[in-house]
Amino acid sequence: MLAKHNPDTVAAPLSDYSHGVEAPAGARWLYISGQVAIAPDGSIPDSIEGQATQVFENILAVLEAANMGAEDLVRINTYLVNAGYMGGFRAVRDKYVGQFAPASTMIMIGALATPDLLIEIEAVAAKVD
Repeated sequence: MLAKHNPDTVAAPLSDYSHGVEAPAGARWLYISGQVAIAPDGSIPDSIEGQATQVFENILAVLEAANMGAEDLVRINTYLVNAGYMGGFRAVRDKYVGQFAPASTMIMIGALATPDLLIEIEAVAAKVD
């Protein structure tokens, strides 16, 4: 079980994430490369909500391949190309991982690999088998 740390001596998280997430001794670690909103058929959704959904579906597929789930996420790093996408992204993120509150960082960047991509997320997960 992952332990969450949100001490009273630090301002409360701004949304559904934890300041610190601790994995138990003996955990198996999975580092997930940055996932973008390219579906298996090569399509890319137009909206930030559609792209965020595809990104989380990709992350869940990688987790499943490692016999893990969203509850095993320790950390996510999100890269957005526009600060105006924060609300749409957070709504989707909360649907997928809000109840698990992984540690989280969000960074605004100028661009991703192609102009159609609006978001990229890399993740780290841990599980004791």
